[in-house]
Amino acid sequence: MKTEDISPAIGTAVHVEKAALRDDEVARRCLELLEARGVLVFPRIGLNDEEQLAFTDKLGARVNFTSRVPGGNKSAQDVYTITLDPKINTEPEYVLGTYFWHMDGLTSPIIPPKASVLSARTVAPKGGQTEFASSYAAYEALPEEDKKDLEGLRVIHSVTAAVRAVTTPDALDATRRNMSHEHPLVWRRQSGRKTMLIGYTADSVVGMSQAEGRALLARLLEWTAQPAFTYRHYWQVGDLVIWDNTGALHRVVPYAADSGRRMHRTSVAGAEAVV
Repeated sequence: MKTEDISPAIGTAVHVEKAALRDDEVARRCLELLEARGVLVFPRIGLNDEEQLAFTDKLGARVNFTSRVPGGNKSAQDVYTITLDPKINTEPEYVLGTYFWHMDGLTSPIIPPKASVLSARTVAPKGGQTEFASSYAAYEALPEEDKKDLEGLRVIHSVTAAVRAVTTPDALDATRRNMSHEHPLVWRRQSGRKTMLIGYTADSVVGMSQAEGRALLARLLEWTAQPAFTYRHYWQVGDLVIWDNTGALHRVVPYAADSGRRMHRTSVAGAEAVV
């Protein structure tokens, strides 16, 4: 197993034989790297669904979050097919929402997934890259005065906020329209590291006017998304990418609906509640 960092703040390439992913020691090293680097890239390793699920299980408890979202692959319950093809995904507006910076699982009361595992089956000829931003590194680089100002603030994350740019609230059924959850803006992890729970699901700051709260959230997102804290992955068929869903935001570069782009995602359950 060989590794090389691919950007200063986030991202490490892992070069390993496919068969080695069944090894407990390899999984342990990957988890350590994920904690330290936020994103792991396995270039063109070419896992099928069965192999991807097996590796996901090595990393932790598998979460069935993927089978509950629109377009979930019911024949492989824990594999979610990400595509704009309406024959596969019946509600592609949720995929359009991934064009904006976000973390998964912040709009519901479940513990957010620890990690997401994504493999490329078909890539778009134009666009479709995935960008990652380290919320750990971004927080650590904030001026101390800003850190003090953020302590104790709480944010409402909602589905409505997540899809506001791509659809209207009326297009959502009442259950999903009302999905929202309150989180601390700065989450101190059990490890002692601090991450910011921001992104396009972040709708308002408790105790602030809507305008003031959204201005703060927009400023923090702009800070986090600057080049010093980000990595853009240019997909090749067979690539596998894992990211720390609690310490990294992600988004996809827009691509054409008829591009054929198809990605398969599995998720590792979170074990640490947001408090």
